[in-house]
Amino acid sequence: MPSEKQTAVKYYVGVDVGSASVRAALVDGFGMVVAHAEQPIQVWEPQPDHYEQSSADIWAACCSVTKEVVRGVDASQIRGLGFDATCSLVVVDKQFQPLAVNSEGQSHRNVIMWMDHRAASQVKRINATQHRVLSYVGGAMSVEMQPPKLLWIKENLPESWEKVGYFFDLPDFLSWKATGVTARSLCTVVCKWTYTSDRGWDDSFWKMIGLEDLVKDKYEKIGNHVLSPGEAVGKGLTAGAAEDLGLPEGIAVAASLIDAHAGGLGVIGADVKGHNLPCENQPITSRVAMICGTSSCHMGVSETPIFVPGVWGPYFSAMVPGLWLNEGGQSATGKLIDHVVRGHIAFPELEAKAEASAHSIYTYLNSHLDLIKKSLPVGFLTVDLHVWPDFHGNRSPLTDLTLKGMVVGLTLSRGLDELALIYLATIQAIALGTRHILEAMQAAGHEITTLFLCGGLSKNPLFVQMHADITGKPVVLSKEVESVLVGAAILGACASGDFASIQEAMAKMGKIGKVVQPNHEHKRFYDKKYKVFLKLVEHQKEYRSIMNS
Repeated sequence: MPSEKQTAVKYYVGVDVGSASVRAALVDGFGMVVAHAEQPIQVWEPQPDHYEQSSADIWAACCSVTKEVVRGVDASQIRGLGFDATCSLVVVDKQFQPLAVNSEGQSHRNVIMWMDHRAASQVKRINATQHRVLSYVGGAMSVEMQPPKLLWIKENLPESWEKVGYFFDLPDFLSWKATGVTARSLCTVVCKWTYTSDRGWDDSFWKMIGLEDLVKDKYEKIGNHVLSPGEAVGKGLTAGAAEDLGLPEGIAVAASLIDAHAGGLGVIGADVKGHNLPCENQPITSRVAMICGTSSCHMGVSETPIFVPGVWGPYFSAMVPGLWLNEGGQSATGKLIDHVVRGHIAFPELEAKAEASAHSIYTYLNSHLDLIKKSLPVGFLTVDLHVWPDFHGNRSPLTDLTLKGMVVGLTLSRGLDELALIYLATIQAIALGTRHILEAMQAAGHEITTLFLCGGLSKNPLFVQMHADITGKPVVLSKEVESVLVGAAILGACASGDFASIQEAMAKMGKIGKVVQPNHEHKRFYDKKYKVFLKLVEHQKEYRSIMNS
């Protein structure tokens, strides 16, 4: 028999839409994940650099996983719902029906994914304007933001453009599906659409880039009602959405967050007392939350705006209310590791041996590195092997989507040892890229002492240790591995009114699990690796200059 105390527990549902799957969690008021479910979603790649999804497929998956996590739970205990998602672009007509974002006219494929780079020429033209709004995105807009994608649709799909009723960032599409309210989150419009919290939309920007039609209807298509993340949307869950999701009608639905920002919310405010960390008794501004999945995001906050060349922001109240956010990032991290490992000729051997040992391929690779390192520290195995990780362009701090990946030090070896070494060198390259971003942030005025990691790659101990050793900073891992889902649930908790603020909910629901300290004896080796790392991009720029002359 459940006790009276157990029946009084309050729960919040967090739904996270990633690049390849939708996840949901039932989370209690102490940040513990009580139930978790996941379902894959479809991705279409009709041509290089074009990535598309279906909003109907995504919503169906949201409904499926939410029903699964709340099954058997007393509906009266579920207090709020929060969504986060990738910053993908959803296109619907005036009746909210999907519109094609492709030349094949496939209307069910109505989402241009965040990692889609089709709008390269459009973003180049936007950046050439040097408009003042670009100072809030590190001086240059990314092809992964929404204005270049909007311009691409106007120029390449005029039929869809004429029929458009609404353009949504995916997190805002989800809160609309749940509530019927078209309000947008301050997080999405500030970070991906050039909205500013003090001035709103800048008419001159949209006119200058050729999207003056958005100004004419007072921004109805892209949002003229903006809410702070965690603020309650409308009257809560509609009857139709409640039935779809298996939740009670009318429960609070929060204004949403981009997925990386939800991960930041889930970890960055945790109580660190007793862990002997340099950020203890220091403001939250001494921390950077790093969300590591398909790509990686580096979220740092400040009390006053800090302009960092090549790093997005400063964005006011886009993640933590009242604080300015800077967001560095790497466009391909988990995706890059996967690409390098699965594309190697020894991958079938790795797959077979990992399966035989009942381990994941990455756990097996980590063990194999321990076998071949002999008396050396594992990281020192790459003394003659170096990787530049921008296989999908550089997001931060160089903001150059034309940069390519590089590998220096290959041999004729084709075996498992060689695969393990290129895997290690790739992880190190990603960590060196993080160091590059952190140094840019610190040079501009951030004072960063501690990294807080979450996301799929934070489950890999080699990835975590390399980030500690290469940056020279301790790495904090949250107690709940699914920090992004906890962040989404924090939004629902705030919308319910059970917490007075996002900050209060962050402190109560974010918990530390493990601290990984850097090995300072390895500093000299990684300082040398970092010098080589920076030389690689110099050489790439030099040979491109020669070839283009």
